[in-house]
Amino acid sequence: MKVKFLICLTILALVVSACAGNGPASETTLNPQKYPNSASPVQINAPVIETPALVKLDMLNELDGWGVTATQIVRTNDGGLTWYNVTPPDVTETGYGVQYLVRDANTAWVQIPDFNSFPNSGFLYRTRDGGMNWSKSTTPFSGGDLEFLDEDNGWMLADLGVGAGSNAVAVYRTTDGGANWTLAYTNDPNQANAGDALPLGGLKSGIAPLNMQTAFVYGVIYAPGTAYLFRTDDGGETWAQVTSPPLPEGAENAELSIDQLAFLTPNDGLMTMRVTSQESNLAVYTSNDAGDTWSLTPTLIPIGGSADFLSATEAVIYNGEQFYVTSDAARTWNTISPDIVFGDTFAQMDFVNLSSGWVLTLDPTTNQSSLYRTTDGGSTWLPVLP
Repeated sequence: MKVKFLICLTILALVVSACAGNGPASETTLNPQKYPNSASPVQINAPVIETPALVKLDMLNELDGWGVTATQIVRTNDGGLTWYNVTPPDVTETGYGVQYLVRDANTAWVQIPDFNSFPNSGFLYRTRDGGMNWSKSTTPFSGGDLEFLDEDNGWMLADLGVGAGSNAVAVYRTTDGGANWTLAYTNDPNQANAGDALPLGGLKSGIAPLNMQTAFVYGVIYAPGTAYLFRTDDGGETWAQVTSPPLPEGAENAELSIDQLAFLTPNDGLMTMRVTSQESNLAVYTSNDAGDTWSLTPTLIPIGGSADFLSATEAVIYNGEQFYVTSDAARTWNTISPDIVFGDTFAQMDFVNLSSGWVLTLDPTTNQSSLYRTTDGGSTWLPVLP
C-alpha cells in the first residue's frame, strides 16, 4: 500500500464551498482517448455528486479513490470523472478540519472533531464496505495524525494545541480498528502524567509507525542544525531522540524541518527534510534498517516541495516548478516540466505509479478547486474536474 501524507497537525480551518448535487447514481464510461486502458466502472449504489469541490484527495490506483469536500466524503471508481456521496449519515461538515485514512476501496476511517470538547474529544467513523455503512465511536482526541498498520492496529498522534513555537501532543494506540484507544504518552504540561521525552518545544508534523512497538515522531524544532526526530520501541511509553542524520554541506546552522517520513516495507524508509538558511532545499534520506540509520541521497531538490512515496524505490516530488521522479531510491532523479504552471494554486498531488497521477488545485482568490490528471508521468495534464 502506498503511503499518503494528507495531514498536518496544525491545519487552519478553511472554508471551501462544495458543489453538491444529489442526483441518482449512474454508470459512467471513461473517455477511451483519455484513459485507453480503463474499463467501464461498476456502478456504486450512492448519489452522484456533480463537480465536487475537493479539498483532499487519496487515489488508490488508476480508478479507485476517495476525497473530501467541505461537507462530504466522496468516492470515485473511474479515475475521478464520477464522484459518489458516501458521507456518514449524521455528518454535515468535513473539509480541512477532518482527518481521514484510506486503506483500500472498501476500508476507510474519518476522524471528526467534537468542537464542544476540543481538543479532547472527537468521533471516528469506519467503513468496511466502501462507505455504504459506517460505524461510529467516540475518541479521546479531536484530531492529529492517524495511521493504521492494518484493519485493526493503529496509532494516533493527537494534536493538543500549539503556542509560541511549542506543540502539546498525546500518543494513542488501538488494536480493534479504532473502537477503543489507549493513551501511551503525553507531553501536555496540563496533565498530571505528562512526560518530556517528546519535547514540548517544536512543531510535530506526524507519526510514522513501523509496527505496534516502534514508531517515529518528526517535525521541526527551532534550533540551528537540529532535527526533531524521536523514536519509541515500547509502544509509545518512552521516547528517545534519534541521532541527527548526516546534513548537506553548509547546513550546520540551517533550520531543519522533517516534512515527511514513511516506511514502505518493514525495513525500507524514505524521509524528506527541508533545509532552510539563505535558501530552501529539500534533502531526501533513505533507511534500509528499519530507521536505525538514515543515509543522505545525492540530490537536493531546490525550493523544496511536496513528496509522494510510492514504494521503497519510487517517489515523486513537486517543487512548484518541476516534477522530480526517482525509480532507484533517490540516487538519481529525472526532472519533468509540466505543461501547466500550477503555481500558488497547487494544493496536493497524488501519484499511484510513476505514470499516473493527479494534482488538486485551489485558487486562493476564489476558493475554486480543480482536479487534473496525468498519464505520462507529469508532462501533460488534462482537467478532470473544473
